[in-house]
Amino acid sequence: MTFDFKTFDLKRLMSKEKNTNTNQELIETEYSTLNLGPTHPATHGIFQNVLKMDGEIIMDSEATVGYIHRAFEKLAERRPYYQITPITDRLNYCSSPINNMGWHMTVEKLLGIEIPKRVQYMRVIIMELARISDHVICNSVIGVDTGAMTGFLYIFQMRERIYDIYEELCGARLTTNIGRIGGLERDFTPKAWDLLDKFLIDFPSALKEFENLLMRNRIFMDRTINCGPITAERALNYSFSGPNLRAAGVDYDVRVMNPYCSYEDFDFIIPVGTQGDTYDRFMVRQQEMWESVKIIHQAIAKIKKEPAGIFHADVPEFFLPPKEEVYNNMEALIYHFKIVMGETEIPKGEVYHAVEGGNGELGYYLISDGGRTPYRLHMRRPCFIYYQAYAEMIRGGMLSDAILTMSSMNVIAGELDA
Repeated sequence: MTFDFKTFDLKRLMSKEKNTNTNQELIETEYSTLNLGPTHPATHGIFQNVLKMDGEIIMDSEATVGYIHRAFEKLAERRPYYQITPITDRLNYCSSPINNMGWHMTVEKLLGIEIPKRVQYMRVIIMELARISDHVICNSVIGVDTGAMTGFLYIFQMRERIYDIYEELCGARLTTNIGRIGGLERDFTPKAWDLLDKFLIDFPSALKEFENLLMRNRIFMDRTINCGPITAERALNYSFSGPNLRAAGVDYDVRVMNPYCSYEDFDFIIPVGTQGDTYDRFMVRQQEMWESVKIIHQAIAKIKKEPAGIFHADVPEFFLPPKEEVYNNMEALIYHFKIVMGETEIPKGEVYHAVEGGNGELGYYLISDGGRTPYRLHMRRPCFIYYQAYAEMIRGGMLSDAILTMSSMNVIAGELDA
């Protein structure tokens, strides 16, 4: 599969003709250096790119990472397993529940815990809401960077509705710390179900109106088509995943290729693009939001067929008991003490588990030596992989295209510099 980069005569850019009385000679072009970031708001975070410019054309680029490096992996090696969940929140904070669930499933894989179907379906609802929230942020910001603010302000109301559901489920909105190893901290409340039902009624019409504003807008199309393209071959060589890989034409989705959380029980399609440019990345995310709505509807129907009231697995040695039981039941008090103080036996092992995050394959590579904390934990952050390709994707393009390309790649600073 191939694509056409924006075509520029690089020989002309490398040299220019100068007329003299006797002949025409070539002289070397003078280039300028431009710091794109790290503090400019258009860079969407703490990113620095040192650009070599010929006018407004980018000749070369050198990226810098590490401005907000917080040593997540080393922090995790000093904390009990259940205390690592808030650390995962700070990776891709635009869809933090997916980070949480991915970590829980990794530990459950190490411990060999079987999660009830109802809990798995509830997790699917939370993760798909997070995927919608992530894509809403990314696509609306792409619109802003093309000069279209209206869609951003309009669709963000739906993001707030999702955060209302999070708040009802766990008390938090952005960094949720939602769920626990073995399941969820609590069951969905009647108010949570009501908020979810209202969201599913209102969101499709809002998403359709957002599409009408941008999808066939001539200015938007002219700005995004052939902007920051990448071939399927180059994307695979860089180890792309998620919407950025699917936009290049590769139908890889962790939910289908390596199903988890009973995703094999759901019927949905994997949208793919052809050119791997900014417009394709926008369209893939738009279609994925429609698919997420379908998945949530299916999950709700499946939950109704499962026994009510189940929201975690029967693993008292790893799942913190409710406070009222701790205060009134000696066995619950013992379990609580052992879990909090790290006295629970953790098996030795080495596991890798990946989930389909909002922006790609988010994986956790966990090594346990049997202690109360991980011996080693490595997080596969898709943003770190995407950013390595950024210089190649913007080379030969305009400065304004570099901003759009960064927006469409959905690089999140917290995940990049983990």
